[in-house]
Amino acid sequence: MGTDLIELDGVEKVFDVRRKTGFLRRERHEVRAVDGISFTVPRGEMVGYIGPNGAGKSTTIKMLTGILTPSGGRLRVAGIDPSRERTRLARRIGVVFGQRTTLWWDLPLIDSYRLMHRMYRIPDARYRENLDRCVELLELGALLDVPVRQLSLGQRMRGDIAAALLHDPEVLYLDEPTIGLDVISKAKVREFLRDLNTQSGTTVLLTTHDLTDIEQLCKRVMVIDHGRLMYDGPLAGLHEVGESERTLIVDLERELPPIEVESRGW
Repeated sequence: MGTDLIELDGVEKVFDVRRKTGFLRRERHEVRAVDGISFTVPRGEMVGYIGPNGAGKSTTIKMLTGILTPSGGRLRVAGIDPSRERTRLARRIGVVFGQRTTLWWDLPLIDSYRLMHRMYRIPDARYRENLDRCVELLELGALLDVPVRQLSLGQRMRGDIAAALLHDPEVLYLDEPTIGLDVISKAKVREFLRDLNTQSGTTVLLTTHDLTDIEQLCKRVMVIDHGRLMYDGPLAGLHEVGESERTLIVDLERELPPIEVESRGW
């Protein structure tokens, strides 16, 4: 087995979008969501994958899971082509989408876990061991009999992370796992992910807009913009190449006239 669990070589994803240009006319427009990305992720590494909205982060994750088929290039996860062998790959990966849930909305949390136990055909002893570990570390004990629709966002997120790990995946994809969470919930999720990576050696690819997630969890970060990989290296290096200028936006209780800055020849 090679040391690289994830391999992308010149991967592209192109969407055809039709835009209205008249009363009955539409114009075909090509959108390159991912434009020739190449990188590898070794086993056991936790990598931050960041960029602005619409940069191509979620599209990349969906190609890595087999939900989307690349328009070009080569992609492998654990030696498997995700789009061709999606079912086989599903047993080796875990996925958490922050704005979507894999849990059954009207069922108690524990019932979702029991269904996944059968779906993934997890051996009984392994299932109980993984469930007990996740319940303890993510503090889910009091929530197991609560319907998912009654859970808070932070509680549901912790429930989703546990669901993604019941079958011992080799790689975990996290797409905005702390979105909308309070400070305490974020701290719990980060601590759990750090322990998971350290103790189990699970490879983690993390996309987030919260740079604190990246700073506390990832030594390596990749930046994508307009579908292209703009930076791949240590977090410290990103600070060095980034812009030093900042824009301060202040919301006032009542509108005031524009601030005039007097020039003094500085």
